[in-house]
Amino acid sequence: MSYTDQSQMNFTVGVPYQGLLGLLFISTVTTAACCSFLCINWILIFTLRSKSVFRETSRYILLFNLLFADTVQMELSQLLFILAYCSIRLTYPVCGVLTMLASVASGVSPLTLVVMSLERYVAVCYPLRHATIITIRNTGVAISVVWTFSSLNVLTRLLLLIHFPFEDLQMNDFCSIVAMLPGPVSDLYDKAYTCFLFVSAGMTVISSYIAVILAARSASTDKASACKGRNTLLLHLVQLGLSLLSTIYRPMLIAISKNATSITRVEIQIILYVCVSLLPRCLSSLIYGIRDRTIRLVLVYHLCCRMKQSPISAKAKK
Repeated sequence: MSYTDQSQMNFTVGVPYQGLLGLLFISTVTTAACCSFLCINWILIFTLRSKSVFRETSRYILLFNLLFADTVQMELSQLLFILAYCSIRLTYPVCGVLTMLASVASGVSPLTLVVMSLERYVAVCYPLRHATIITIRNTGVAISVVWTFSSLNVLTRLLLLIHFPFEDLQMNDFCSIVAMLPGPVSDLYDKAYTCFLFVSAGMTVISSYIAVILAARSASTDKASACKGRNTLLLHLVQLGLSLLSTIYRPMLIAISKNATSITRVEIQIILYVCVSLLPRCLSSLIYGIRDRTIRLVLVYHLCCRMKQSPISAKAKK
């Protein structure tokens, strides 16, 4: 899937020495920012498993799945970024494992957003049937389908690579998803799958958003719930749009490479990496960690290293 292309950071050999300090500074800041967001994500993941209210509520279970996939993708992308920055070239089998895991995680994120949008649609438009339709069991089945569908995409890519003649197991380029799409058939399949995934996901989220807006105008619908659901779906649409931006990563790099110098090209690559890889996957923790009051209370409690009394316990005592 081409939206994982952000892992490809082709640092050009022979970058002028005067630009190395600038690149080192930018890369250090990028790595520090990624580590900070990874820390917040893992704390939020731990938070979602620490209380029964989170483990037994479908939307929190789906959020946990989304955060887990985004965190895995961030870790693998940052690992490939560091390997490329250090000019470390891997073997095809090792690179294949890393990029395929990244592809699975990348595919899970938009599909989970679709399931979360459908859950909000049912909650607003069919509130009386929500508890019957959106059960923990059905949520688990939906998550299993999401991971299976994304894994089948990776399996198809592996089948397309079987007949490709690898002359040497040692890679000549840095490890990236592009390097693991050596043939035109693989590249065509990648583009087709990406197009199908985002078009179908976008149509589903938009349809759910429109349905919630129409439901909000109905006299029988809870206005506050409909407004909250509408805002949530709008945020899902923004997240999906940010993920879609990464599909134009490679065309943008090609256009930049024609006119930019080596040092400028590498700097722009790092900026694109932050915007199309780190930013979309950091939004989930920021959005839900701040918007959801229940999560926010427990998250602040864990971020403060348990220095304060548990907010849920405090409420219970009251």
